[in-house]
Order: sequence, then structure tokens, then C-alpha cells
Amino acid sequence: MSSSPITPAATQPGRVTRGTRGTRAGHLLQLLATVPDPRDPRGVRYPLAGILAVAVTAVMAGARSFAAIDEWAADLPVEHRTRIGLGRSKSGAASPDESTLRKLFARVDADALDRVLGAWVWTRTDDVHGQRVIALDGKTVRGARTPTTCAPHLVAALDHVTGTVVGQVAVAVKSNEIPAVRDLLACFDLTGVVVTVDAMHTQTDTAHAITSAGGAYVFTVKGNTPTLHRQLKALPWKDVPAHSATVTSHGRRSTRTIKSLTAPTWIGFAGAAQVAQIRRTVIRAGKKTVEVVYLITSAPHTAAPPAVLAAWVQATGESKTGSTGSGTSRSTRTAHRFAPATPPGSWPPCATPRSASSA
Repeated sequence: MSSSPITPAATQPGRVTRGTRGTRAGHLLQLLATVPDPRDPRGVRYPLAGILAVAVTAVMAGARSFAAIDEWAADLPVEHRTRIGLGRSKSGAASPDESTLRKLFARVDADALDRVLGAWVWTRTDDVHGQRVIALDGKTVRGARTPTTCAPHLVAALDHVTGTVVGQVAVAVKSNEIPAVRDLLACFDLTGVVVTVDAMHTQTDTAHAITSAGGAYVFTVKGNTPTLHRQLKALPWKDVPAHSATVTSHGRRSTRTIKSLTAPTWIGFAGAAQVAQIRRTVIRAGKKTVEVVYLITSAPHTAAPPAVLAAWVQATGESKTGSTGSGTSRSTRTAHRFAPATPPGSWPPCATPRSASSA
């Protein structure tokens, strides 16, 4: 299975997992310097870390093609180019042009770059009620379908606060997301991390994988597991105190009511500590809709009272909304909400390229 596992910076020797905004650029350059350089040392004009840094920052600034990265790099102030080690090459070019970028990214180790970017993105995550929370979500890569192949389907781990993707793997052909999720979880040290998943991934093996890696889980239970759903629905919820919160925005009034109980002994998930019922009532233009879902979590009540559980689950939807799948090369790359929407093969060539040069 083609995959791009990402190891958090926290698990890499010598890596700094947190830092101020001013130090993160230095961390990124240090990490990019660990990507193997595929070029012949003879005639190299630009350091690999500098080229990769230009590409990453250009994409974050909105570049959607190699030509756009070329133009963005050419407009960089001299002091910024110098800071990342570019300066001027022997040919006089101030930055790598579109042709150089295309040739380099066709040869660079995509999985190594993916791991490095994932480690850097991990330093930009934040907490929800004192816990780092990631959501697992599957999406098909936009713009990656070819006349002979289907677009790859990825399972990604998203930070709840920022919506950035901190890790992803590709789903094998003729397989599904469930084994891919376990492969993705194996890439992380989940100590102190809460993992939320949708109803498809409410699986006993997934619960074991998360708790074995030191994490806690929040599983959603819906009608796709009818027996478990029926058992949870039959619990005495009417006798349980409720916590409610109402939000009004965009012409919609939404009320979430959550109740939690100690997990019954018949719950067959590793480490299950609580079960919860969430009732979502939405009123828009006079029309009322009600949805009831159930949760199973390994987080105890002391660490996750009803209000905290509700915040973790609500953040899941927000992080998924802010993230999009993206294809950036022949191999799966790290994606986030600023990532290119189409792969290099479909990017338009530069209409008026500067003089071609080698990397």
C-alpha cells in the first residue's frame, strides 16, 4: 500500500515540538535539511532545504502551480532569500525557476518530505481543554484522477484546532479505510492525545490500537452498528443530568445537549470509561431537525466531563471542514487547508519562463 506516514516532531530526537512564531521558520529549515538530496553534488546551485522552503511557503501563501512558486520566489526580498540560503546562483539567477522546481520535485523523496512536513505541522497544533485532539477522516484526493487510474483515497489525521493534517496514509486498492486507520495510528506516539473517529471506525481493534499507543479515543456510534446503537439507546438517559449549549449564527440556532454515564461492563472496547448521548437540535427558517448520536470514550469523567466531551466532538466537524485532500506529486504528500488542489501533472506551464537552469 502506498503510504506517507508522518512521525510527530515530539517523537524525533533533537526535535523541538513547540516554539514561538519567530523560531518556527528555523525549525522548518532544520527539518527540510534532513530530506535526502537526489541531485549530483556537482553543479548544485541552490541548497535543497532552501528550494523546499520556498515551495512550502509559496504554497502556504496561495501558489497553485510551479510557475506561481517561481514568481513568488523571484519577488522575495534579498534578506529573505539569504536567510534560507538561496542568494544568487553562479548563473546570476536569484531563485530557482519553474523548470528547476519541476525537475527537482519529480526526483525528491516524497515520503521523506511528507514526514518532515508532518513533523513541522505537529509543532503548530494546539490543545482543546488541555488535550491535543486529532480527528481521523477519509477523503478522495481532488484533481489526482487520470485517464487510466482512479483518484487515490487517503485517511488523514487532522488537528482539531488548526485543521492541519499531521499525518496521512493511502487506502490500498480493493481495501477500505479501516485497516488504513490502524496503519496511520501506528505512525504516532499518542501519549496525551485524544483521537476522535466517525462511526465507520468504531471498531474494537481501533480502540486497542489507540490505547496501546498511549492515547484516548472518542468513538461515534450510529445506525451502522445496530446492536450497539440499540443497547446504548436503551440506557436510562432520562434519569441522567444534561449539559446544554446553544449557538446562533448564519440564521441557524443550534443546541447541543450531552449526557454521560460510566461505561457498562458489556461495552467491548479496550479501556472504555464512559458512554454519552448527544442530541443536536437545529432550527433554521422555522424548520426544526433533531439528531441523536452516542459516544464511547476511554477518557474518564475526571478528564472529560460532558462539556469537554462536547467540545472535542464539535471540534471534529470544524477541523474536517477546514481541511481538504490534495495531491502534490507522484506520491502522497502532506496536505493542509493551504495545499494545492491539483497535482503537478495538471498544473499549467509557465507562459514566459525565465532562463532554464539546473537544480
